[in-house]
Amino acid sequence: MPNSRFPEFAQTMPSEDLIRALVHGFYAKVRADDALGPIFNRVISDWGPHLEKMCAFWSSVMRMSGRYHGNPMAAHLRLKTVKPEDFERWLSLFSETARELCPEDIADAFVDRAHNIAHSLQLGMFYRPQPRGSATRIGANAANDGTGSLSDEIGAK
Repeated sequence: MPNSRFPEFAQTMPSEDLIRALVHGFYAKVRADDALGPIFNRVISDWGPHLEKMCAFWSSVMRMSGRYHGNPMAAHLRLKTVKPEDFERWLSLFSETARELCPEDIADAFVDRAHNIAHSLQLGMFYRPQPRGSATRIGANAANDGTGSLSDEIGAK
């Protein structure tokens, strides 16, 4: 049940069925993807529980359901083969799937949240502050007009 404290979001709040369709459709693409498939398939042996966990995660994110009880940062920090550019591919597949399955306003909401989550995870996984006085800090390599990618910002190779 959606959180009734925010009735203005009710119109852009996805149903649990839509969340499930998006999660399952997205991860079907991930598993088949040349870049992401090997990363995920290496660490997930039983996809059923992972898909249910991701449905709970997105329900908590989009519906404020409180169904998810986990630590996404800790889970991602264990993935030693992930590179910053993998997040760009993840976001591309997620956006594609959301736009295929969801009404435009809901797809936009999903994609906006996915970008925020990916940004946060990338900062946690890859950002290493430079010593004081160093000219290179996060954002120094990105375009000032906001067109630089996070991979540019964190110095992805």
